[in-house]
Amino acid sequence: PMQQQKRQPELVEGNLPVFVFPTELIFYADDQSTHKQVLTLYNPYEFALKFKVLCTTPNKYAVVDATGAVKPQCCVDIVIRHRDVRASYYGVIDKFRLQVSEQSQRKALGKKEIIATLLPSAKEQQQQKEEEEKRIKEHLAESVFFEQTLCQPENRTASSGPSLLTVFLGIVCIAALMLPTLGEMESLVPLYLHLSVNQKLVAAYVLG
Repeated sequence: PMQQQKRQPELVEGNLPVFVFPTELIFYADDQSTHKQVLTLYNPYEFALKFKVLCTTPNKYAVVDATGAVKPQCCVDIVIRHRDVRASYYGVIDKFRLQVSEQSQRKALGKKEIIATLLPSAKEQQQQKEEEEKRIKEHLAESVFFEQTLCQPENRTASSGPSLLTVFLGIVCIAALMLPTLGEMESLVPLYLHLSVNQKLVAAYVLG
């Protein structure tokens, strides 16, 4: 079985990755400049590639240089023109297939699909996009608002409830108030722990 594997060709039919940009073409009926689009085919390989452009609806498009070759580590531009702009085609998705093969071989080594859509207006599309974004923002704002209204009581209790620092300060102040004032001689507490009246007042103020 090992020898059989070695005999197989290095490039398996249909498995070669095809690098083309973009993979989606959008034509706008009201914008003439979009009726001509460019596909760029990249060849990162060490060998030359032949290419062929096929389409599901060839009557709608004109492809300049639908077949050709790309040198190793080069790229080629393929111009696609929409030649039948009409309202009945709005939103219809057409497909192009870009097939590549090695120059010496007939069979396709790899293929890539590109989708093409005709839309009525770039402005309309922009407006729809903006409306969609606005809706998303509003939805986010609402969900944030709901989260806030739901969480606020918790936040209040959390903020009015004692934090660790407050608790610690409280303990220190209570301890300070419990310690004897300076001048009280009859005390078991060592003298350096005796606090002045002012220090106790500060502790009482912090606690209050």
